[in-house]
Amino acid sequence: MKISDLSPVARKRLFLVLVVVVPIIILAITITAVSAAIQVPPSAATDAAQNALDVPMLALSSMLAVTLTSIAASYALARSGVAAISSLVEKPEGFFKAFLVVTLCEAIAIYGVVVAVLLWTRIPAI
Repeated sequence: MKISDLSPVARKRLFLVLVVVVPIIILAITITAVSAAIQVPPSAATDAAQNALDVPMLALSSMLAVTLTSIAASYALARSGVAAISSLVEKPEGFFKAFLVVTLCEAIAIYGVVVAVLLWTRIPAI
């Protein structure tokens, strides 16, 4: 099924769902990655095995921050880009709105890179 096969009302609904749902998913991923970067102060009960897991977990968290946000941004860009282009064909006056939505989709990947750099700087030097 192509976007052009949908009615204009269905296209608007699809566009609105993508604009609302995709940023919520990206926000959840980003919050998860940032919460993984927050370190609990060490206590007397913390052993060396737990401290040895900090480096791999931070590296894994930074990898997931980049990977998942890039996948989500590319998916959102593919879907909203098609919807934006099809809406521009019908109504060229909406260029700024379409451009804004596509730009916000690209910014999601940049947010993932920023979170990954913040996580990467938390890794202690060996």
